[in-house]
Amino acid sequence: MAIQNIDFTKIKPYGDTLNDGMVQLGFTLPIPSGDEGIEAAKQLALKMGFEEPNVVYSKDLGIGYTYFILYGKTWHTVDYTKIHVPKVEMDIMTKEEVEEFIEENIKRDIVVLGACTGTDAHTVGIDAIMNMKGFAGHFGLERYKGIEAYNLGSQIPNEELVAKAIELKADAILVSQVVTQKDVHVPNLTELVELLEGENIRDKIVLVCGGPRLSHELAKELGYDAGFGSGTYAYDVASFIVTEMVKKSIY
Repeated sequence: MAIQNIDFTKIKPYGDTLNDGMVQLGFTLPIPSGDEGIEAAKQLALKMGFEEPNVVYSKDLGIGYTYFILYGKTWHTVDYTKIHVPKVEMDIMTKEEVEEFIEENIKRDIVVLGACTGTDAHTVGIDAIMNMKGFAGHFGLERYKGIEAYNLGSQIPNEELVAKAIELKADAILVSQVVTQKDVHVPNLTELVELLEGENIRDKIVLVCGGPRLSHELAKELGYDAGFGSGTYAYDVASFIVTEMVKKSIY
């Protein structure tokens, strides 16, 4: 049953009752476990603007670190009606529709390279998009008729990825970035764009990046055609690639 009488111009957290402002907060402090640590966590929550903070769980992590979970209240609100998040604008096609689109509009097999670049060794995301078995019942690009998919794996230097793209005459490159500490993904993604531009092939390739902390807005700022976050499947990426190829006349 839908909740009635919600003011979408003043949205706040919900805990036990609508608009009670209850928030669950978790963080680690470099202090020993104990009563003093609990009090420190409560005082920090107060300084963050939470009212009535209550530490409901604390865990000694060893070597002087403690993890805390608190409940508190906030009275701040957001105007949901004014929120706009840049997203990839496209019509999502099924696997079969993508295959039909390739046959009718591009009329040849397309070449797609995928890799985790730089120091990133987390291949779960790129495997979900590229590998034949895919993820959660959604087949990867290797199973698509009309797509030659090459999953290069992890920790691939940008120079090697560009060289492979030239060798295979790639139509699209997919870059997965999971390791984002200290924003290491930003210079790494930027370097790939610069290398492609240096080879004069940037405009001849559909360039896509993805990862938990990547947005379409950031991807566009870095020079990519699109950025996909969590919850993306192969048909999302495939739909974008083939429509973008036709849009850019890359075929």
